Amino acid sequence: MAGDFAETTLGRLLSFANGRSSPERADSLPYPVYGSNGVIGRASDANANEGSIIIGRVGSYCGSLYLSKQRCWVTDNAIRATALDDNDSRFLFYLLGTLSLNNWRAGSGQPLLNQDILSRIPAAIPELAEQRAIAHILGTLDDKIELNRRMNETLEAMARALFKSWFVDFDPIRAKAEGRDPGLPQPLASLFPDSFEESELGEIPKGWQAATLGGISSLNPEAWSKDTRPDAINYVDLSNTKWGRIEVATTYLKHDAPSRAQRVLRPRDTIVGTVRPGNGSYAFVSENGLTGSTGFAVLRPLKAEYAEFVYLAATASENIEALSHLADGGAYPAVRPDIVAATQVIQSGRDVLQSFSGLTGPPLAKIAANERESRTLAGLRDSLLPKLLSGEIRVPISRDS
Repeated sequence: MAGDFAETTLGRLLSFANGRSSPERADSLPYPVYGSNGVIGRASDANANEGSIIIGRVGSYCGSLYLSKQRCWVTDNAIRATALDDNDSRFLFYLLGTLSLNNWRAGSGQPLLNQDILSRIPAAIPELAEQRAIAHILGTLDDKIELNRRMNETLEAMARALFKSWFVDFDPIRAKAEGRDPGLPQPLASLFPDSFEESELGEIPKGWQAATLGGISSLNPEAWSKDTRPDAINYVDLSNTKWGRIEVATTYLKHDAPSRAQRVLRPRDTIVGTVRPGNGSYAFVSENGLTGSTGFAVLRPLKAEYAEFVYLAATASENIEALSHLADGGAYPAVRPDIVAATQVIQSGRDVLQSFSGLTGPPLAKIAANERESRTLAGLRDSLLPKLLSGEIRVPISRDS
């Protein structure tokens, strides 16, 4: 600890107050509602100001931390904390993250943090100018990570909207059939038929066909054996794959890797979790050298231009919901991988799929690039945070400002 950091306690830095019962919630309301595990909805009223720190109070998320950049509602499963005097609230948020608050909990059956416990936790802080400088450095990294997250949400939504328009609602075909402008450049518009025909799946665009994902991709095409396993395995598990994101890959030595680390993953594969499929453990693979759990169904496109179509079809919300309803097995409801491959789709001609790949490939590639950048930034933040907060690394402060 730096010698000129002031020794104190959290009770001298922050004012603590318990949250209140959750109000009525709806997505259209203005204020985020925080429980012990982050935002759980939105409300019409707020009980905490911008810059409030939310601390999980009870249960398995006891000690979890969130910083609200706007007025919000904090429920009674959490404690709201506000900076006292001139202390910087964002700096204090990062400070709390170094104090392992969960280790201060009381109780065993139901872990609990309360205001008294928090107030007595010792801490050390620099002067205000250095607090603000540290908060700026760490906050800039977090802001860029958040910007990447929001950008990725927009890019994914754009790709999914185009998939729905072309392959679910058949907007270009309907427009042409009704004599309307499909709103596409002429060379692209000319690729779509102008009428429908009956199929086993009902009315589909003329010349297109009912198919399955297994008809345009291979299921679980590669697996490691004891003899072929590499010396190091970058393992992707269901728990670290959520709603299109591979959050982390854990590296194991060959003989230490989990027995489920068998599925060989290649760029442009789609992986869909078969255990509790409603949890959204799916992703579009963008990196070499990954190994997936046997809990994934791996779909490898038979042709390059099928890749984006396979991903967006396999992971459409309607399909994930359908897989969830098909899952059985008691404590660990699951579907067989071949059920994922049997998902029915409407397959267009190759020229339409090539155009679709050309339009959706760049956004999905940008999502992957943003994810890689965010992981790098998070690693930098996590390495800097304890050193800045302990004074091991000092931030130069201008005394003239």
